Amino acid sequence: MKLKRFSKNPILKPIKKNKWEGGAVFNCAAVFDGKMVHLLYRAIGEYDIYISSLGYAVSKDGFNFQRNDTPVFEPRENYERFGCEDPRVTQIDGTFYVTYTALSSRAWSGKGNRVALASTMDFQSFERHGIILPDMENKDAVIFPEKVSGKYVMFHRTMPDIWIGYSDNLKEWYGHKIVMRPREGLWDCKKIGAGPPPIKTEKGWLLFYHGVDEKRVYRLGVALFNLNDPSRLIARQEGPILEPKEPWELEGDVPTVVFNCGAIEKNGMYYVYYGGADTVIGVATVSKEEALDFI
Repeated sequence: MKLKRFSKNPILKPIKKNKWEGGAVFNCAAVFDGKMVHLLYRAIGEYDIYISSLGYAVSKDGFNFQRNDTPVFEPRENYERFGCEDPRVTQIDGTFYVTYTALSSRAWSGKGNRVALASTMDFQSFERHGIILPDMENKDAVIFPEKVSGKYVMFHRTMPDIWIGYSDNLKEWYGHKIVMRPREGLWDCKKIGAGPPPIKTEKGWLLFYHGVDEKRVYRLGVALFNLNDPSRLIARQEGPILEPKEPWELEGDVPTVVFNCGAIEKNGMYYVYYGGADTVIGVATVSKEEALDFI
């Protein structure tokens, strides 16, 4: 299957007058509450310090968004002092749980990446729950939208693979093991990572993910995991579902990148939100029926 880009992409661009998001907006979480589509996106303002904060946008149709003029989540604690990056949102029992990459070192150092957790009811005020994978250099963490066999489940990325972990309270995680690896000679041969939280379907847990090749081109792919045992990979499409093609995906702060942190199901369609070249945000769609054709 392939994703179809929205004709009026990109849907969100930097706003120069807003100092905190004047440089880039990208890598957004997405959730549909039955009425509105909510985006929580990563924003860069001043490039000399390159510290990310999170902005918020909302839409009725999933394409045209209104956004806050100020960030809704900024670095505050010591463990995130160099940035809050790449959020993912999972709604569980009426609460929105946000996993994000908390940087305790400069982004370009390649170190200090930890998975942190926050929660919110309205995307305006947040409660921090701290680092939840304290002993791991880690990112790309996504929490499943419901318990499986009585446990919370998470996919996360310790280089270069996708791992699974389990929890009884969303804060302490155990049972970590690899569930998916890069594939030699293909578009995802260098490293892979989960995109949005897995989506429950009648055939299994549908995961949109990103893969990177040896030339550092980022593409999107799709895989399916067993409903009752999400550590079991059922199927994985061989080819990518989206790859950099548009000028704003090929040229930007980081060229040749499409990177996905959010997806929603709405009216029988999946809306997949992604960052283009670490600079802007686009959306692409696919019908639920077509999305499961690769199995």
